[in-house]
Amino acid sequence: MTIFTEFFSDQSPLKDLLPGFQPRAGQEWMAEAVAEAIANSDKLVVEAGTGTGKTFAYLIPALISGRKTIISTGTKALQDQLYHRDLPLIGKALGRPVSTALLKGRANYLCLQRLDQLTNPSRKLLEDLDEVQQWRYRTTSGDKAELIEVPENSPIWPLVTSTSDNCLGQKCPEYSKCYVAKARKTAQEADLVVVNHHLLLADLAMKEKGFVEFLPGTDAIIIDEAHQLPDLAVQFFGVSLSSRELERLVDETRAATLSLSQPELNRRIDNLQMAISNLRADAPRSEGRHELNELMIELREPLDILLHALEDMQAAVNEIINASIELEKIHEQFVYVIERLRILFSDDSWDGLRWLEIHPRSMRLHLTPLDVSEKMGKVIGNGLKSWIFTSATLAIAEDFSHFGARMGLIDVTGLTFPSPFPIQQNGLIYLPENMPQPSDPGHTDVMLESIIPMLDFTTGGMFCLFTSHRALYSARQWFKANKEALSGRMLLIQGDAPRDDLLRRFRRAGNAVLLGTASFWEGIDVRGPALSIVAIDKLPFASPADPLMMARLEFIRRQGGNGFMEHQLPLALLSLKQGAGRLLRDQADYGVVVLCDPRVKSKSYGKMFLDCLSPMPSTSALNEVSSFLAAHK
Repeated sequence: MTIFTEFFSDQSPLKDLLPGFQPRAGQEWMAEAVAEAIANSDKLVVEAGTGTGKTFAYLIPALISGRKTIISTGTKALQDQLYHRDLPLIGKALGRPVSTALLKGRANYLCLQRLDQLTNPSRKLLEDLDEVQQWRYRTTSGDKAELIEVPENSPIWPLVTSTSDNCLGQKCPEYSKCYVAKARKTAQEADLVVVNHHLLLADLAMKEKGFVEFLPGTDAIIIDEAHQLPDLAVQFFGVSLSSRELERLVDETRAATLSLSQPELNRRIDNLQMAISNLRADAPRSEGRHELNELMIELREPLDILLHALEDMQAAVNEIINASIELEKIHEQFVYVIERLRILFSDDSWDGLRWLEIHPRSMRLHLTPLDVSEKMGKVIGNGLKSWIFTSATLAIAEDFSHFGARMGLIDVTGLTFPSPFPIQQNGLIYLPENMPQPSDPGHTDVMLESIIPMLDFTTGGMFCLFTSHRALYSARQWFKANKEALSGRMLLIQGDAPRDDLLRRFRRAGNAVLLGTASFWEGIDVRGPALSIVAIDKLPFASPADPLMMARLEFIRRQGGNGFMEHQLPLALLSLKQGAGRLLRDQADYGVVVLCDPRVKSKSYGKMFLDCLSPMPSTSALNEVSSFLAAHK
């Protein structure tokens, strides 16, 4: 018997603190494996199926280990949940106080210096600014997540928070009250610190100034939702520059030089503003990712003009650099921006893929390395630290080689703990007959015509998950023309409201139909009968034209490998596990996963997709679906 037997048994102290607590053998075994890895400074990869209770299985051994530990989560929402809900509960179960800290990127903390400098804001910002001004006297952390009255995407936040570029550091008049400095000092002193992947990777890539000293004092790093890490790492070890970053630099330069009244300086600022606008005007209109090399004929001239405008500004600011601390930082920003821009459109740039990301109101230039496994392998292997990676989707048939190869992990221990839920009894895969090929323009219409009759078999709701925004739009149009198909059910569509609001309405309705793309494939938890059908339009293969995919495929090709078998297929299998994983979220949940892609049956790799959802059985008979749902009502 171990200490973990006590925590995960019928007599667990968690029983009185956590409604619905049930002993799970996999949870205890995982906790023991994590404890051993921490004690021996080993590397460990764990796939823990839905319901395993992986959060407690790594938190408890981390807390009782006595080692300084970083927990990294996939999102800030999960980070807040871990810190504000899970850790206090475990602290009570342990019966002793736990020294913990929550640490986010500096853009999440109020900057008192920038707030005080904000004068004459636009009228549309006044209401949010007033809320921030009142909150400054109530908050002790400065974490903007506290101020729920101001939306996270409010344009006020970039004006009253800092970045590593514009932070004045110890020269700031408000440094003694700095919330970022306080949060980092608390983190340095805590035994366990909760961060998110973006902050962790920013540190590993040494992009966050003044935070580089934090990781060397750490004994263990635990990565939750670790399946997200490889793609994020590729971006953090690359180079990027956004139009918003340039526009913010223009605004800060105007504000810092307002009192100087120099006509030539103002002319150069206007020229830079015009150069940014012209570059955006010449860039593609369609949202998404575009390979930059194909666009260089059109963009070479506006990029040259932008570079010259930046160089003119750097020279002008250098002449007045001693006028204020702010101008010193602005000059540093111009130097850094020019350096990145030269790399981004230089024909002699290092080995990587150049691409352009278009958003509705901004654009971002990227240079992405073809592979970061060597860099990640060095980071992970550097020093006597324990690294633990966990997620519900890391392995393909208990094989972790795809994840390991991308992360530079060699000879790492991999463990799989299947979901304790009765998946074989409570889940069913339906493969509709006569579905057109995914490339067929009528695919979405046929999909919806095939799955809508299933609503007659259940009083619960349905998720329709699409692999593209184009298919989502087609589905919207189909329902517009076939309103009667819903039989009075509520229709919720991604983009019509924030994701959390759509989910609240979906749960409350109990029988709604929700249409969504990528953001609904993971991190969504709808328990109970409100969700009984998850319909997936196509096997989730990432487009080979996507720049990030192109970079990886090019690297594999140069190594003499097969990009489809070694990367595209494994990635699609893991994505399907994520999407299908929305269905059974609790012991009593039941439902049907519908795969509307004929390749599941027609292609040699199709069986691998069914196997990755094992032990869920499959059928192509609609009457079996009806009987299954009726039996579970």
